[in-house]
Amino acid sequence: MSGDVAVLGVGMHPWGKWGRGFAEYGASAARTALADAGIDWRAVDSVVGADTVRGGYPGYVAGATFAKALGWQGARVTSVYAACASGAQAVAVARAQILAGLAEVVLVVGADSAPKGFFRPAGGDRSDDPDWLRFRILGATNPTYFGLYARRRMAVHGDTLEDFAQVKVKNAALGALNPNARYRRRVTADEVAASAVVADPLRLLDICATSDGGAALVLTGMEFARRHGVAEPVRIRAVSTVTPRYPTTVLDLPDIATDSAMAVEPAAGTFRASIARAAYEEAGIGPEDLSLAEVYDLSTALELQWYEDLGLCGEGEAAKLLREGATTLGGRIPVNTSGGLASFGEAVPAQAIAQVCELTWQLRGDSGDRQVARARVGITANQGLFGHGSSVIAVR
Repeated sequence: MSGDVAVLGVGMHPWGKWGRGFAEYGASAARTALADAGIDWRAVDSVVGADTVRGGYPGYVAGATFAKALGWQGARVTSVYAACASGAQAVAVARAQILAGLAEVVLVVGADSAPKGFFRPAGGDRSDDPDWLRFRILGATNPTYFGLYARRRMAVHGDTLEDFAQVKVKNAALGALNPNARYRRRVTADEVAASAVVADPLRLLDICATSDGGAALVLTGMEFARRHGVAEPVRIRAVSTVTPRYPTTVLDLPDIATDSAMAVEPAAGTFRASIARAAYEEAGIGPEDLSLAEVYDLSTALELQWYEDLGLCGEGEAAKLLREGATTLGGRIPVNTSGGLASFGEAVPAQAIAQVCELTWQLRGDSGDRQVARARVGITANQGLFGHGSSVIAVR
């Protein structure tokens, strides 16, 4: 049996701050995806919802919420929570159901109505929760972590504030071309430098916002796609949801300490690098085969880190790759052609699904002014709190 599943439909509700409930955004994205696939809602066998969260904790039964919003019709339902990796895990569940013969048509949905400001834990005392601890003991908000990681890149690899600013300039230019993006205005490096310092050395325009939004996919088996008249659909070839290996020696959210390497040698690569490596191995490809990548740019510095973790360049060479223009549209390996989180902001359960939407449009050749020429293979890279890996490879 082939490990591929077909992406027959994709849909999004535009990102922004709309002041409505997440179920409305998810239902809108789902209806768009169903229309794109040419499939009636009543033909859906299963709904997999990426859980909407509040303060880092799942607070809604998202799969059933979306099924109810679309109209009860008896579909199997699943809800998945893996923080920012929830969307990729929802794709993995849907793919497994199809390959196991439990469903022919699966709707994957994620949506959020995000609170204003940075994400923070819900109230109450939870001394066994590392996310709660890093806020209460260190006061380490997400931007604080982004700033620390930027400082690490500057110290270890020589990255500069100008390099970080150029990531924002690139992504804003692409987001300006995307009708689903929240921020659709080009910016200059001078504007990035003039924006307020949030977590030194990062400025406001170096860091992504929180947003409302929704995204959905209609996944089917390959035989169903052919019966439906789609002979060459975009296909999901691999989904990586790996966890870290002991010992972890690079500080990562939400943990506030690393493991000792006194007794056990660290793994050959970092956690982030292992996410991509597992996806490449499953798909039977390497970074040299990629046409484009959608990565998790919570900050400009973190986008640069993903270049190395995906194997697009060697360690410490990310800024050089950026300066050469390799990761912009028309370059050797365009990254974040959607505009990335820099242009969208975080709608946590939807963002890994939105990345697959962008790959699908690109691989179909439907991306308009931001189209990558001759796109055949794309990868997403994401990461969820508490050690949730997230990467999807799509091909055509």
